[in-house]
Amino acid sequence: MNKNEFLNELELRLKGLPREDIKERLEFYSEMISDRIEDGLSEEGAIKDIGDIDDIVTQIAEDTPLSKILKEKTRNKSKMSALNIVLLILGFPLWFPLLIVIFSLILVLYIVMWILVLVSYVIELSLVLSAIAGLIIFIAILFTGIFNPGYLSIALLGAGLSIFFFYGCIGFTKVVAKISKGIFIGIKKMFIVRG
Repeated sequence: MNKNEFLNELELRLKGLPREDIKERLEFYSEMISDRIEDGLSEEGAIKDIGDIDDIVTQIAEDTPLSKILKEKTRNKSKMSALNIVLLILGFPLWFPLLIVIFSLILVLYIVMWILVLVSYVIELSLVLSAIAGLIIFIAILFTGIFNPGYLSIALLGAGLSIFFFYGCIGFTKVVAKISKGIFIGIKKMFIVRG
């Protein structure tokens, strides 16, 4: 792929952005390719060095505010033909309920993911509290003169499991946050690419 093909492909994939932003990005990547060519790379080597177009579009989607993308999308769609308006009105009983169902399912799945994170931290808290309670009960019974190692075992087990589970909670939270970020960037990328 040469420089012009790369820039044309990038422009095509960024058609959902405002025209000024597209021009700015194309100038940036054109300059980046030219700099690499001046450093001794071939045109194809310079383009490979920059990276994959999908990764570039994803990064641009991540950096662009959603409000700017939606503003451009509504600006481009403001001129609808009469036929499109009639089809939208006639299809409303079909597409609107489907849109609500899809949106609701996505929202429910998103909420369930974060509820599972919350539940994992509640379990972590219960393990910590069981360790503390077991230790307090063990010490209280020890003052009565009875030695019962069962409560100490509960305290140690709760403490050990809470330490182990804590790292699981952190990892699970990071995974859910990464999935959430991916969903958000995917939605923005969908608006950018489809224009």
